[in-house]
Amino acid sequence: MTQDIEKVMSSEEIQVAAFEIILNSGNARTTIHKSFAAMRKSDFSHAEQLLTKANEEILQAHKSQTALLKDYAGGKKIEMEIIMVHAQDHLMTTMTLLEVAQEMKYLYEQIAQNIKN
Repeated sequence: MTQDIEKVMSSEEIQVAAFEIILNSGNARTTIHKSFAAMRKSDFSHAEQLLTKANEEILQAHKSQTALLKDYAGGKKIEMEIIMVHAQDHLMTTMTLLEVAQEMKYLYEQIAQNIKN
């Protein structure tokens, strides 16, 4: 039994999608770390801008992930490669880091407010 060639995602396509996820989530991670530096300086406006930018970068990574899921849901066979596992891990840890950064920003703001009072 032969597989329909159009129903199988090539290794190259999987790798391109994985590297898009890694690139965008990596950019987001770098931006989040810049927001931590802004928080330490009590520059909360800049920290918020950076967190917004990081979220946009994560959304770009999600677009690549969603395209894969759409292809899979449409019946396309996608064989898992280690680079895709790495990409998914990268994205999920960056998403968690963003959530932690948002909470830390709130805490830094509360501390700064308490110091003023």
